[in-house]
Amino acid sequence: MTASNKVEVAIAIIHQNGQFLMQLRDDLPNIIFPGHWGFFGGHIEPGEDAPTGMRRELKEEIGHIPEPLTLFERTENDRVIRHFYQAELTIPMQQLQLNEGQDMGLCSPEDVRRGYMYSPNVGEDRPLGDPHQQALLKFIAQPKFSN
Repeated sequence: MTASNKVEVAIAIIHQNGQFLMQLRDDLPNIIFPGHWGFFGGHIEPGEDAPTGMRRELKEEIGHIPEPLTLFERTENDRVIRHFYQAELTIPMQQLQLNEGQDMGLCSPEDVRRGYMYSPNVGEDRPLGDPHQQALLKFIAQPKFSN
């Protein structure tokens, strides 16, 4: 937590061929957005800055740190500060390791707009977490990512 007692997180918008790498969070009632699709990333540890936390989280969760990893946006509300980073995934998804969550996949802009994505591992559509969907809607609205 920061000095203001807000939770601080670093999360990654990782894209490949106009789609976005997402993690299906576990169905655990004690986590935020259980059973929802979200970005890879997580809490920034005490003494870490956001870029360091982002790289650590990606290494832990998928075994890969795409470069360059650049800040896309920072948002803040009364409870949480979110650092959204973006990077292109330049390796095949099969080279990633799913070390956290119950599935991962590439989310299309159509899935982003409808707010759901299918999980082969679970066998059903699952919702995108609201802050993740909102960040992606903003991201795909950029002229260089519009299709």
